[in-house]
Amino acid sequence: MTRRNRVFDITLAVVVGVLGQLEVWSGFASTQHQGPPWAQAGLYAATAVLLAFRRVNPLACQVAILAVSLVEFAVFGSPEGLGVLLPMMIAAYTTGRWLAPRQAWWGLVVAAAFWLAWSTLDPVNSPATTQERLLTLFWLSPSLIAWLVGALVRLTALTNEQRRVNREQRATQAVAQERTRIARELHDVIGHSVSVMTVQASAVRRRLTEDQTAERRALETIEVVGREALAEMRRMVGVLRQSGEQAELEPSPGLEQLDRLAAKFRTAGLPVEVRVTGAVQALPPGLDLTAYRLVQEGLTNTLRHAHDPRGAEVLIDYGPREIQLAVRDDGQAASPTERGEVGIGLVGMRERVAVYGGSLVARVRPEGGFEMIATLPWDAS
Repeated sequence: MTRRNRVFDITLAVVVGVLGQLEVWSGFASTQHQGPPWAQAGLYAATAVLLAFRRVNPLACQVAILAVSLVEFAVFGSPEGLGVLLPMMIAAYTTGRWLAPRQAWWGLVVAAAFWLAWSTLDPVNSPATTQERLLTLFWLSPSLIAWLVGALVRLTALTNEQRRVNREQRATQAVAQERTRIARELHDVIGHSVSVMTVQASAVRRRLTEDQTAERRALETIEVVGREALAEMRRMVGVLRQSGEQAELEPSPGLEQLDRLAAKFRTAGLPVEVRVTGAVQALPPGLDLTAYRLVQEGLTNTLRHAHDPRGAEVLIDYGPREIQLAVRDDGQAASPTERGEVGIGLVGMRERVAVYGGSLVARVRPEGGFEMIATLPWDAS
Protein backbone atom coordinates (compact mmCIF):
# COMPACT_ATOMS: atom_id res chain seq x y z
CA MET A 1 0.00 0.00 0.00
CA THR A 2 1.35 3.40 -0.93
CA ARG A 3 1.89 6.23 1.50
CA ARG A 4 -0.83 8.22 -0.22
CA ASN A 5 -3.36 5.42 0.30
CA ARG A 6 -2.33 5.12 3.93
CA VAL A 7 -2.88 8.83 4.53
CA PHE A 8 -6.24 8.67 2.79
CA ASP A 9 -7.43 5.74 4.92
CA ILE A 10 -6.38 7.45 8.16
CA THR A 11 -8.14 10.64 7.07
CA LEU A 12 -11.25 8.66 6.17
CA ALA A 13 -11.21 6.96 9.58
CA VAL A 14 -10.96 10.35 11.33
CA VAL A 15 -13.85 11.79 9.30
CA VAL A 16 -16.07 8.76 9.99
CA GLY A 17 -15.17 8.91 13.68
CA VAL A 18 -15.98 12.62 13.93
CA LEU A 19 -19.33 12.16 12.16
CA GLY A 20 -20.22 9.34 14.55
CA GLN A 21 -19.38 11.38 17.64
CA LEU A 22 -21.39 14.33 16.35
CA GLU A 23 -24.35 12.02 15.83
CA VAL A 24 -24.13 10.71 19.40
CA TRP A 25 -23.40 13.88 21.37
CA SER A 26 -25.27 16.49 19.33
CA GLY A 27 -28.63 14.95 20.19
CA PHE A 28 -29.37 14.30 16.54
CA ALA A 29 -30.10 10.63 17.24
CA SER A 30 -31.34 10.93 20.81
CA THR A 31 -34.46 8.88 20.07
CA GLN A 32 -32.35 6.15 18.47
CA HIS A 33 -29.99 5.43 21.37
CA GLN A 34 -29.86 1.93 22.78
CA GLY A 35 -28.10 2.06 26.13
CA PRO A 36 -25.88 4.92 27.34
CA PRO A 37 -24.47 7.38 24.80
CA TRP A 38 -20.88 6.51 25.78
CA ALA A 39 -21.46 2.91 24.62
CA GLN A 40 -22.65 4.03 21.20
CA ALA A 41 -19.84 6.58 21.01
CA GLY A 42 -17.33 3.85 21.83
CA LEU A 43 -18.75 1.62 19.09
CA TYR A 44 -18.46 4.41 16.52
CA ALA A 45 -14.91 5.23 17.62
CA ALA A 46 -13.76 1.60 17.49
CA THR A 47 -15.24 0.90 14.05
CA ALA A 48 -13.78 4.16 12.71
CA VAL A 49 -10.29 3.18 13.92
CA LEU A 50 -10.62 -0.19 12.19
CA LEU A 51 -11.21 1.60 8.87
CA ALA A 52 -7.65 2.90 9.01
CA PHE A 53 -6.54 -0.70 8.28
CA ARG A 54 -9.20 -1.50 5.70
CA ARG A 55 -6.74 -2.02 2.83
CA VAL A 56 -4.22 -3.96 4.92
CA ASN A 57 -6.68 -6.85 5.19
CA PRO A 58 -10.14 -5.88 3.88
CA LEU A 59 -11.99 -9.00 5.01
CA ALA A 60 -10.40 -9.00 8.48
CA CYS A 61 -11.36 -5.33 8.87
CA GLN A 62 -14.96 -6.09 7.95
CA VAL A 63 -15.13 -9.08 10.30
CA ALA A 64 -13.66 -6.97 13.13
CA ILE A 65 -16.31 -4.29 12.59
CA LEU A 66 -18.96 -7.03 12.74
CA ALA A 67 -17.47 -8.46 15.96
CA VAL A 68 -17.26 -5.08 17.75
CA SER A 69 -20.78 -4.18 16.65
CA LEU A 70 -22.13 -7.58 17.69
CA VAL A 71 -20.82 -7.07 21.24
CA GLU A 72 -22.41 -3.63 21.53
CA PHE A 73 -25.67 -4.84 20.00
CA ALA A 74 -25.85 -7.81 22.39
CA VAL A 75 -25.14 -5.74 25.51
CA PHE A 76 -27.03 -2.51 24.82
CA GLY A 77 -29.16 -3.16 21.75
CA SER A 78 -28.61 -2.10 18.17
CA PRO A 79 -28.83 1.65 17.53
CA GLU A 80 -29.98 3.35 14.36
CA GLY A 81 -28.26 6.04 12.37
CA LEU A 82 -25.50 6.79 9.91
CA GLY A 83 -22.76 6.13 12.45
CA VAL A 84 -23.61 2.45 12.72
CA LEU A 85 -24.01 1.91 8.96
CA LEU A 86 -21.14 3.93 7.49
CA PRO A 87 -18.17 1.81 8.73
CA MET A 88 -19.74 -1.42 7.44
CA MET A 89 -20.57 0.23 4.12
CA ILE A 90 -16.97 1.38 3.63
CA ALA A 91 -15.61 -2.01 4.70
CA ALA A 92 -17.99 -3.82 2.32
CA TYR A 93 -16.90 -1.55 -0.54
CA THR A 94 -13.25 -2.24 0.25
CA THR A 95 -13.84 -6.00 0.24
CA GLY A 96 -15.62 -5.87 -3.11
CA ARG A 97 -12.99 -3.56 -4.58
CA TRP A 98 -9.70 -5.10 -3.52
CA LEU A 99 -10.24 -8.81 -2.96
CA ALA A 100 -10.34 -11.59 -5.53
CA PRO A 101 -13.86 -12.78 -6.42
CA ARG A 102 -13.79 -15.89 -4.18
CA GLN A 103 -12.73 -13.86 -1.14
CA ALA A 104 -14.88 -10.87 -2.02
CA TRP A 105 -18.06 -12.95 -1.74
CA TRP A 106 -17.32 -13.44 1.96
CA GLY A 107 -17.60 -9.68 2.35
CA LEU A 108 -21.19 -9.93 1.19
CA VAL A 109 -21.81 -12.69 3.74
CA VAL A 110 -20.34 -10.55 6.54
CA ALA A 111 -22.55 -7.61 5.49
CA ALA A 112 -25.62 -9.88 5.64
CA ALA A 113 -24.54 -11.16 9.08
CA PHE A 114 -24.21 -7.56 10.27
CA TRP A 115 -27.76 -6.80 9.16
CA LEU A 116 -29.05 -9.98 10.76
CA ALA A 117 -27.38 -9.09 14.08
CA TRP A 118 -28.70 -5.56 13.97
CA SER A 119 -32.30 -6.59 13.20
CA THR A 120 -32.29 -9.45 15.73
CA LEU A 121 -30.74 -7.54 18.65
CA ASP A 122 -32.95 -4.45 18.41
CA PRO A 123 -35.23 -4.58 21.45
CA VAL A 124 -37.31 -1.60 20.34
CA ASN A 125 -38.07 -2.34 16.70
CA SER A 126 -39.51 -5.85 16.58
CA PRO A 127 -41.17 -6.17 13.16
CA ALA A 128 -44.54 -7.85 13.40
CA THR A 129 -45.96 -7.34 9.93
CA THR A 130 -44.56 -8.25 6.55
CA GLN A 131 -44.24 -4.57 5.67
CA GLU A 132 -42.17 -3.93 8.79
CA ARG A 133 -39.96 -6.90 8.06
CA LEU A 134 -39.37 -5.64 4.54
CA LEU A 135 -38.55 -2.23 5.95
CA THR A 136 -35.73 -3.69 8.01
CA LEU A 137 -34.10 -4.83 4.75
CA PHE A 138 -33.38 -1.15 4.14
CA TRP A 139 -30.52 -1.45 6.64
CA LEU A 140 -28.96 -4.19 4.52
CA SER A 141 -29.18 -2.33 1.21
CA PRO A 142 -26.46 0.33 1.88
CA SER A 143 -23.79 -2.31 2.58
CA LEU A 144 -25.00 -4.43 -0.34
CA ILE A 145 -24.87 -1.47 -2.71
CA ALA A 146 -21.43 -0.48 -1.42
CA TRP A 147 -20.14 -4.01 -2.02
CA LEU A 148 -21.59 -4.07 -5.54
CA VAL A 149 -20.01 -0.71 -6.33
CA GLY A 150 -16.66 -1.99 -5.10
CA ALA A 151 -16.95 -5.15 -7.21
CA LEU A 152 -17.89 -3.07 -10.26
CA VAL A 153 -14.86 -0.81 -9.78
CA ARG A 154 -12.62 -3.87 -9.43
CA LEU A 155 -13.97 -5.46 -12.61
CA THR A 156 -13.58 -2.18 -14.50
CA ALA A 157 -9.98 -1.83 -13.33
CA LEU A 158 -9.21 -5.44 -14.30
CA THR A 159 -10.77 -4.91 -17.73
CA ASN A 160 -8.75 -1.75 -18.32
CA GLU A 161 -5.56 -3.49 -17.19
CA GLN A 162 -6.25 -6.43 -19.50
CA ARG A 163 -6.82 -4.05 -22.38
CA ARG A 164 -3.53 -2.33 -21.62
CA VAL A 165 -1.70 -5.67 -21.54
CA ASN A 166 -3.36 -6.71 -24.80
CA ARG A 167 -2.30 -3.44 -26.44
CA GLU A 168 1.28 -3.94 -25.29
CA GLN A 169 1.27 -7.52 -26.56
CA ARG A 170 -0.12 -6.46 -29.94
CA ALA A 171 2.46 -3.68 -30.15
CA THR A 172 5.27 -6.11 -29.33
CA GLN A 173 3.97 -8.58 -31.89
CA ALA A 174 3.66 -5.82 -34.48
CA VAL A 175 7.27 -4.80 -33.89
CA ALA A 176 8.46 -8.39 -34.27
CA GLN A 177 6.42 -8.94 -37.43
CA GLU A 178 7.57 -5.68 -38.97
CA ARG A 179 11.21 -6.38 -38.17
CA THR A 180 10.86 -9.78 -39.83
CA ARG A 181 9.26 -8.19 -42.86
CA ILE A 182 12.01 -5.55 -43.01
CA ALA A 183 14.64 -8.28 -42.86
CA ARG A 184 13.02 -10.18 -45.72
CA GLU A 185 12.67 -7.08 -47.86
CA LEU A 186 16.21 -5.90 -47.15
CA HIS A 187 17.39 -9.35 -48.20
CA ASP A 188 15.93 -8.71 -51.62
CA VAL A 189 17.51 -5.26 -51.79
CA ILE A 190 20.93 -6.20 -50.42
CA GLY A 191 20.93 -9.57 -52.16
CA HIS A 192 20.49 -7.87 -55.51
CA SER A 193 23.39 -5.51 -54.79
CA VAL A 194 25.69 -8.32 -53.67
CA SER A 195 24.75 -10.33 -56.73
CA VAL A 196 25.69 -7.42 -59.00
CA MET A 197 29.00 -7.02 -57.17
CA THR A 198 29.77 -10.73 -57.55
CA VAL A 199 28.87 -10.81 -61.23
CA GLN A 200 30.94 -7.70 -61.95
CA ALA A 201 33.93 -9.14 -60.08
CA SER A 202 33.65 -12.32 -62.16
CA ALA A 203 33.44 -10.32 -65.38
CA VAL A 204 36.53 -8.26 -64.52
CA ARG A 205 38.46 -11.41 -63.52
CA ARG A 206 37.91 -12.92 -66.94
CA ARG A 207 39.41 -9.85 -68.60
CA LEU A 208 42.67 -10.06 -66.66
CA THR A 209 45.91 -11.10 -68.37
CA GLU A 210 47.96 -14.12 -67.32
CA ASP A 211 50.49 -12.05 -65.37
CA GLN A 212 47.86 -10.32 -63.18
CA THR A 213 47.90 -13.07 -60.55
CA ALA A 214 47.36 -10.87 -57.48
CA GLU A 215 44.40 -9.09 -59.05
CA ARG A 216 42.86 -12.43 -60.09
CA ARG A 217 43.14 -13.81 -56.54
CA ALA A 218 41.56 -10.68 -55.08
CA LEU A 219 38.63 -10.88 -57.46
CA GLU A 220 38.21 -14.60 -56.86
CA THR A 221 38.04 -13.84 -53.13
CA ILE A 222 35.32 -11.25 -53.79
CA GLU A 223 33.34 -13.80 -55.79
CA VAL A 224 33.64 -16.51 -53.14
CA VAL A 225 32.74 -14.16 -50.27
CA GLY A 226 29.84 -12.70 -52.25
CA ARG A 227 28.36 -16.13 -52.99
CA GLU A 228 28.79 -17.20 -49.37
CA ALA A 229 27.09 -14.01 -48.19
CA LEU A 230 24.15 -14.65 -50.51
CA ALA A 231 23.84 -18.23 -49.31
CA GLU A 232 23.87 -17.15 -45.65
CA MET A 233 21.29 -14.46 -46.30
CA ARG A 234 19.00 -16.97 -48.00
CA ARG A 235 19.32 -19.33 -45.04
CA MET A 236 18.59 -16.57 -42.52
CA VAL A 237 15.62 -15.26 -44.43
CA GLY A 238 14.37 -18.84 -44.79
CA VAL A 239 14.23 -19.01 -41.00
CA LEU A 240 12.32 -15.72 -40.86
CA ARG A 241 9.71 -16.77 -43.39
CA GLN A 242 6.54 -18.23 -42.00
CA SER A 243 5.49 -21.77 -42.77
CA GLY A 244 4.29 -22.06 -46.33
CA GLU A 245 5.33 -18.52 -47.24
CA GLN A 246 6.98 -18.19 -50.61
CA ALA A 247 9.64 -15.72 -51.60
CA GLU A 248 8.38 -12.74 -53.58
CA LEU A 249 9.38 -12.91 -57.21
CA GLU A 250 8.43 -9.33 -58.06
CA PRO A 251 11.04 -6.59 -57.67
CA SER A 252 10.91 -4.51 -54.50
CA PRO A 253 8.53 -1.56 -54.90
CA GLY A 254 9.68 2.06 -54.71
CA LEU A 255 8.42 5.59 -55.25
CA GLU A 256 8.54 5.04 -59.01
CA GLN A 257 5.44 2.88 -58.52
CA LEU A 258 3.64 5.53 -56.46
CA ASP A 259 1.21 6.42 -59.26
CA ARG A 260 0.23 2.75 -59.57
CA LEU A 261 -0.29 2.58 -55.78
CA ALA A 262 -2.48 5.69 -55.82
CA ALA A 263 -4.53 4.21 -58.67
CA LYS A 264 -5.24 1.10 -56.60
CA PHE A 265 -6.62 3.19 -53.76
CA ARG A 266 -8.70 5.28 -56.16
CA THR A 267 -10.19 2.04 -57.47
CA ALA A 268 -10.98 1.06 -53.87
CA GLY A 269 -12.99 4.29 -53.46
CA LEU A 270 -10.44 6.68 -51.93
CA PRO A 271 -9.57 9.73 -54.10
CA VAL A 272 -5.81 10.23 -53.83
CA GLU A 273 -3.85 13.29 -54.93
CA VAL A 274 -0.06 12.98 -55.27
CA ARG A 275 2.18 16.04 -55.20
CA VAL A 276 5.94 16.01 -55.58
CA THR A 277 8.14 19.00 -54.78
CA GLY A 278 11.89 19.54 -54.98
CA ALA A 279 14.42 18.01 -57.31
CA VAL A 280 13.47 14.35 -57.80
CA GLN A 281 16.41 12.08 -57.05
CA ALA A 282 17.04 8.36 -57.21
CA LEU A 283 16.87 6.90 -53.71
CA PRO A 284 18.99 4.03 -52.44
CA PRO A 285 16.98 0.79 -52.81
CA GLY A 286 16.33 0.28 -49.10
CA LEU A 287 15.34 3.90 -48.52
CA ASP A 288 13.13 3.81 -51.60
CA LEU A 289 11.34 0.73 -50.31
CA THR A 290 10.83 2.29 -46.88
CA ALA A 291 9.36 5.46 -48.41
CA TYR A 292 6.96 3.38 -50.49
CA ARG A 293 5.82 1.35 -47.47
CA LEU A 294 5.21 4.52 -45.45
CA VAL A 295 2.92 5.95 -48.11
CA GLN A 296 1.19 2.59 -48.47
CA GLU A 297 0.54 2.35 -44.71
CA GLY A 298 -0.73 5.92 -44.52
CA LEU A 299 -3.23 5.39 -47.33
CA THR A 300 -4.29 2.04 -45.88
CA ASN A 301 -5.04 3.67 -42.52
CA THR A 302 -7.10 6.34 -44.24
CA LEU A 303 -9.09 3.79 -46.22
CA ARG A 304 -9.76 1.56 -43.21
CA HIS A 305 -10.21 3.96 -40.32
CA ALA A 306 -11.10 7.47 -41.55
CA HIS A 307 -14.85 8.18 -41.51
CA ASP A 308 -16.26 9.80 -44.66
CA PRO A 309 -12.99 11.15 -46.08
CA ARG A 310 -13.41 13.27 -49.20
CA GLY A 311 -9.92 12.28 -50.24
CA ALA A 312 -6.30 11.82 -49.25
CA GLU A 313 -3.20 13.79 -50.15
CA VAL A 314 0.30 12.38 -50.57
CA LEU A 315 3.09 14.96 -50.51
CA ILE A 316 6.70 14.05 -51.27
CA ASP A 317 9.35 16.70 -50.82
CA TYR A 318 12.89 16.05 -52.04
CA GLY A 319 15.15 18.21 -49.91
CA PRO A 320 18.93 18.67 -50.07
CA ARG A 321 19.54 16.54 -46.96
CA GLU A 322 16.34 14.57 -46.49
CA ILE A 323 13.15 13.41 -48.10
CA GLN A 324 9.85 14.16 -46.37
CA LEU A 325 6.67 12.24 -46.95
CA ALA A 326 3.22 13.26 -45.74
CA VAL A 327 -0.11 11.44 -46.02
CA ARG A 328 -3.15 13.51 -45.00
CA ASP A 329 -6.89 12.99 -45.04
CA ASP A 330 -9.93 15.04 -44.06
CA GLY A 331 -12.01 12.27 -42.47
CA GLN A 332 -13.62 12.33 -39.05
CA ALA A 333 -11.77 11.12 -35.96
CA ALA A 334 -11.61 7.35 -35.52
CA SER A 335 -13.13 5.53 -32.57
CA PRO A 336 -10.88 4.52 -29.62
CA THR A 337 -10.71 0.94 -30.91
CA GLU A 338 -9.78 2.06 -34.42
CA ARG A 339 -7.20 4.50 -33.04
CA GLY A 340 -5.61 1.54 -31.25
CA GLU A 341 -5.45 -0.41 -34.52
CA VAL A 342 -3.91 2.58 -36.29
CA GLY A 343 -1.37 2.87 -33.46
CA ILE A 344 -0.34 -0.76 -33.86
CA GLY A 345 0.32 -0.18 -37.57
CA LEU A 346 2.34 2.93 -36.84
CA VAL A 347 4.54 0.95 -34.47
CA GLY A 348 5.78 -1.05 -37.45
CA MET A 349 6.32 2.10 -39.51
CA ARG A 350 8.42 3.62 -36.74
CA GLU A 351 10.60 0.52 -36.89
CA ARG A 352 11.21 1.14 -40.58
CA VAL A 353 11.94 4.83 -40.08
CA ALA A 354 14.34 4.06 -37.22
CA VAL A 355 16.44 1.87 -39.53
CA TYR A 356 17.35 4.99 -41.53
CA GLY A 357 17.63 7.39 -38.60
CA GLY A 358 14.45 9.26 -39.54
CA SER A 359 11.43 10.50 -37.62
CA LEU A 360 7.71 9.81 -37.83
CA VAL A 361 4.83 11.96 -36.56
CA ALA A 362 1.22 10.77 -36.61
CA ARG A 363 -1.48 13.08 -35.27
CA VAL A 364 -4.98 14.46 -35.64
CA ARG A 365 -5.05 17.62 -37.72
CA PRO A 366 -6.48 20.78 -36.06
CA GLU A 367 -8.70 21.40 -39.09
CA GLY A 368 -9.92 17.80 -39.04
CA GLY A 369 -8.62 14.53 -40.35
CA PHE A 370 -5.38 12.68 -39.71
CA GLU A 371 -1.83 13.04 -40.98
CA MET A 372 1.35 11.00 -40.96
CA ILE A 373 4.62 12.83 -41.64
CA ALA A 374 7.93 10.98 -42.06
CA THR A 375 11.37 12.46 -42.52
CA LEU A 376 14.17 10.27 -43.91
CA PRO A 377 17.71 11.62 -44.20
CA TRP A 378 19.71 10.81 -47.31
CA ASP A 379 22.69 9.77 -45.23
CA ALA A 380 21.51 7.22 -42.65
CA SER A 381 24.98 6.70 -41.20
